[in-house]
Amino acid sequence: MQHHSPAPSGPAWPSPREKCTSPPLSPTVPHCPPAAPDSNSLSPSPIVSSLFKCCLPTVIGKGMTPSQKTLFPLDKICMDWKQKRRPGAGLFNLGSTCYLNVVLQCLTYTPPLANYLLSGQHSHFCHQQGFCMMCIMEDHVRKVLYSSATAIRPRAVIRDLKFIGKFKPDNPGDAYEFLRCTLNAMHRACLSESSDSDVSSQETIINQIFGSLLRSRVTCQICKTVFDFFKVFLDILLQIKGASSLTTALEEFVKPKLTDGKKLFKCTKCRKKVVASKVVTVHQAPRVLTVCLGRADHQSNRKLSQVVEYPEYLDLRPYMSDLVGEPVLYSLYAVVVHTGHTCLGGHFFCYTKASNGQWYKMNDMSVDSCGIHTVLGQQAYLLFYVR
Repeated sequence: MQHHSPAPSGPAWPSPREKCTSPPLSPTVPHCPPAAPDSNSLSPSPIVSSLFKCCLPTVIGKGMTPSQKTLFPLDKICMDWKQKRRPGAGLFNLGSTCYLNVVLQCLTYTPPLANYLLSGQHSHFCHQQGFCMMCIMEDHVRKVLYSSATAIRPRAVIRDLKFIGKFKPDNPGDAYEFLRCTLNAMHRACLSESSDSDVSSQETIINQIFGSLLRSRVTCQICKTVFDFFKVFLDILLQIKGASSLTTALEEFVKPKLTDGKKLFKCTKCRKKVVASKVVTVHQAPRVLTVCLGRADHQSNRKLSQVVEYPEYLDLRPYMSDLVGEPVLYSLYAVVVHTGHTCLGGHFFCYTKASNGQWYKMNDMSVDSCGIHTVLGQQAYLLFYVR
């Protein structure tokens, strides 16, 4: 079996000259693109996140994993809430910041991340001068969960938006883009005085919580040689056109696909471009699974508003490289919803499961209790599952 540069996990096909670039509204490292100038919009990019594409090794041979220096021990990650408490404060909408608010709330209620931030471990050892996204998030999570106020202003995040990505305080944006840029900023803040040349050898708590591997298995239809390509991923973007549920969208995601005439695969054995089949699967399951339901129609730029059912509990095993073994079970803990009839306008709010086990609707400054049936009946945009 031969191995080359990793195949893109979206519809594109492998290229040995693949670079870390992105079209508008398709954020990748090191900079996220500008938010939509006129409204809180849905990102139309069909690309699965490659947030650490420029930070981690991308060529991985058969049976190999990236050689990395672990900055935070895996056995120190606590997946369950260490303390149970009432839901925290809501967040004021400071103009057009609903896209930002929902991401902050979902990260605040991510158990392993919140446990780490509340421990104060990062700020205790942080030596960064100036902007540090981990320190900002540590302070933010404490304020949200410990505040006696019903709502707070995320001033520090707004103040440093330009360091997180190409966002501006007065311009609306997309929740998916902001999530990816925020996680990237947190990852880099954990690198602890590393130079750019050292980044690829270090594994932070961010990719330990959210990161994992996708495998693209490409088979030449002429010589039948099999090529495996691996890529680190932090989220999965699913195309939902024609999908009635999350499971059907996942089935389509892992379904074998053939190249067309415009995107032939260069087989090194045949030494020419050939028709090939590709199967993308989850090779290593993440601790926290983040799914974006792609509601933007790339041809018309219209929003796909159909109902896509999603479960409270999800087994990822049917979508993994190794189909044999125990179920890989996840529990839903946060949902981001986009309202509006187009991709270029609307409003974001979210549902989160607090440490007390109860669900709450968080719509900017308001925090209201609700039941799981309400949560499961939404026009979801982002889904957060924890193992």
